[in-house]
Amino acid sequence: MLFFDKLQRHTPTVSFEFFPPKTPDGWAKLYATIAETARLNVDFVSVTYGAGGSTRENTVDLVASLQNNLAIHAMAHLTCLGHSQVELSKILDKLAAKQVPAIMALRGDPPKGETAFRPHPYGFAHASDLIGFIKDGWPHFKIGCAAYPEGHPESFAAGEARTPDRDIAFLKRKQDNGADFAVTQFFFDNAAYFAFVGKARAKGVTIPLLPGIMPMSSAKQISRFIALSGCSIPEALRLAAASENAEEAGYQFALNQCRDLLAQGAPGIHLYTLNQSALSGRILAALRDEKRV
Repeated sequence: MLFFDKLQRHTPTVSFEFFPPKTPDGWAKLYATIAETARLNVDFVSVTYGAGGSTRENTVDLVASLQNNLAIHAMAHLTCLGHSQVELSKILDKLAAKQVPAIMALRGDPPKGETAFRPHPYGFAHASDLIGFIKDGWPHFKIGCAAYPEGHPESFAAGEARTPDRDIAFLKRKQDNGADFAVTQFFFDNAAYFAFVGKARAKGVTIPLLPGIMPMSSAKQISRFIALSGCSIPEALRLAAASENAEEAGYQFALNQCRDLLAQGAPGIHLYTLNQSALSGRILAALRDEKRV
C-alpha cells in the first residue's frame, strides 16, 4: 500500500529522512543505514536536496535507487533555489521516468554565507508556485510541502512575532495549489504542534500534517539543538542533555513524543534520522510493539 493511501485511510505512517553525504565515508555509512532501513519496512523515505549541483544529482540517483532497487517508497526533495523552470522540468521528467511517486516541494534555504533567498530569474520565488507547476505538468506525483509549527525561521529572524499565523496562510496556498500533505519542521514541544494543527484547520487546511521528530543521541547533540533550533525546549529535554546516559534519555524523549502525538491523532511520524538508523529504528520497533503504527 502506498504511504499516501495509508494517510487517506487515517492509518499512521512512519517515515525516515536522509541527506546525500559529501564524503566517501559518509556514503559508506549511509549505505549501511539504508540496508537496515530496508529491513525495517518504513512507509516511505525522503531524501533532501542541497544547494550544490552534485548533491542535487545525488538526490535524484539515491531516490531512484531506493524506489527501484530496494522497493522502498521514496520521496525526492526539490527546491526552487538556483533552478529555471526548464531545469525543473528536466528533473521532474527524470524522476517520473524512474517511477518515483512523490516530491517534497520546497522553496529552499539561501546558500551558506547568504542571508536572503534569491530566486532564479526564470524560476520560482515560492514553494506554492513550484507546487502548482508540478501539479499542472506532472499530476501523478503526490506532493509534500513544509509546515512550521513555531513559525518559519526567517520570520522571527526578521524580528516578527514568533507565531505560525503567517505560515498557515502560506500553507493554505500550498494546499490550494496542489499539495497533498505536509511535513513539519522538527519540534520538541507537542503542544506547539497541536496548537498549529488547530489553527491550520480553522483556516481551511485539510491535508495531513505529519509531525517531524528529531531523535538525538548525545549530550553534545542535544545541547547544540537547544542552542540553535529556535524551538520551544521542554524541561524534559534539558534534563536529557544533562543525563549520564544522554543517548538513552534522548531516545526516551523522542519515543514519548511519538507516543503522545499518535495517541492524540497525529497522522504519522516523520523521523529526521541524520543518516543514522539506530535510534529511529528503535523508535519504530517500539511503536510497532505497542501497536501504535
